[in-house]
Amino acid sequence: MLALIKSICSVFGFIFLSSCAAYDFPDPTPEDYAVHGIDISRWQGDIDWVAVKQSGRAAFAWIKATEGGDHVDPRFVDNWIGARKAGVPRGAYHFYYFCRPVEEQISWVKEIVPVDPQAIPLVLDMEWNAHSKTCTTRPPREQIVRDMKIFLDEMERHYGKRPVIYSSVDFHRDRLVGALKGEQFWLRSVADYPNNIYDQRNDWYFWQYTAEGRVQGIKGDVDRNVFFGTRSQYRAWLRGDLRR
Repeated sequence: MLALIKSICSVFGFIFLSSCAAYDFPDPTPEDYAVHGIDISRWQGDIDWVAVKQSGRAAFAWIKATEGGDHVDPRFVDNWIGARKAGVPRGAYHFYYFCRPVEEQISWVKEIVPVDPQAIPLVLDMEWNAHSKTCTTRPPREQIVRDMKIFLDEMERHYGKRPVIYSSVDFHRDRLVGALKGEQFWLRSVADYPNNIYDQRNDWYFWQYTAEGRVQGIKGDVDRNVFFGTRSQYRAWLRGDLRR
């Protein structure tokens, strides 16, 4: 509810100026949001998707599919099918690799991720390749933004939905501040409310608030996330009818 009131005041403050000014709003916490979800990869092991659905804590799930131009998550197919059968709205995500041309990565995603009109939008995961011993390059901002646009445009043409952009604090600070206005962002911020961490990115759609969440049906830790708005806004987003 607090998040909803803050949203109303931020959008319609010119109408409710005196009422909004009367509130000294604390930053929203994840518990203030109505719609929660998860993202997973091979590291979650064997998932009981029926239990995940029954938990009521996964209104959406993003599943790792691909990385670079030749890697596929070994559990992608099982998770993709299992989530659908259990009735968990799911989408795929692609981890971008800075040592492969964007065209190769586009082709690889198309080869691995099925076209499914019922899936939620694909995610383009933009982080520095810190885990890689073979790819330490950090391309300039202009190249990254250009290649991201190429990727987003082609994925939208192929899958029929504009991808969401996932970003970490350091990558966004280094390359994306002020860039790609109007795109849908999913931000990692486990230490604080993302508006306090990300410069010029208060229009985010999803917030990854912990890597140590627990959800029935998943052994061990799992990333947990929230959607910025209400349940009705989330349903509108699923239909493709919502823009911030």
